[in-house]
Amino acid sequence: MDEQDGKVGLRRNPGQKYSLFLDELHSRMVFDWYMEIGCRAGRSFAPVTGKTIAVDPFFKAETNIIGAKPQLLIFQQTSDDFFASGMLERMGIKLSLSFLDGMHLFEYLLRDFMNTEAVSNPDGVIALHDCLPFNQRMLTRDLQNLPKGPWTGDVWKLIPILRKYRPDLQLTVLNCRPTGLVFVSNLDPKNTVLRDNYDAILAEWTSIDLVPYGVGRFYDCFESVDAETFAAADYPIFAKIRQAPATIRKPTKVTK
Repeated sequence: MDEQDGKVGLRRNPGQKYSLFLDELHSRMVFDWYMEIGCRAGRSFAPVTGKTIAVDPFFKAETNIIGAKPQLLIFQQTSDDFFASGMLERMGIKLSLSFLDGMHLFEYLLRDFMNTEAVSNPDGVIALHDCLPFNQRMLTRDLQNLPKGPWTGDVWKLIPILRKYRPDLQLTVLNCRPTGLVFVSNLDPKNTVLRDNYDAILAEWTSIDLVPYGVGRFYDCFESVDAETFAAADYPIFAKIRQAPATIRKPTKVTK
């Protein structure tokens, strides 16, 4: 972080690295259906032991990403095309935990959130990545001039947007390094407020930049929760959807 970032109030997230947090989460509990958008190599969903859905327009998996999963469904397509296919509805799948880490432009994440909530268990949880930027370079929407290192784009906007349009949702904002992790719970799959106001939200928010909006104003709209403290409390928001690790069926090699 340079001096100018500090002057506008941006700060680094001091918590546990997000990938380590997720690894530990999946080592301690199982979810009936886990979905991840924006997977690429599959590193973040490799430790998952429940049934898994992975969506990415270009996979590059080079390690064993199936592991102990009883089912792994891979869709090499954009998330918009995946949801438009109606695959989850036809299969009768209700998502327990979803991790949204696709295109880092707020309108894409907003659509992913709307579409994911609609096919989620009401007791489920949706995780949003990269909503806590710590420098101005990573905020760019210019896909032709991305910064070296982390790029968050403008998905930080999802926090104030959800606060304004969906105050019924519970947001748990973890201070995970490097760019935060937001868990959204108290889901309502039948709620259409975001969908009904999608065009108005884009008109309102597309041209807004974080610094003119107010870094302090942004931080004031949520409480930062320490990731390790949250884990030490046994991940309370997952109480209704977690399954015991004993439910894991380890794959068995059959000798021909």
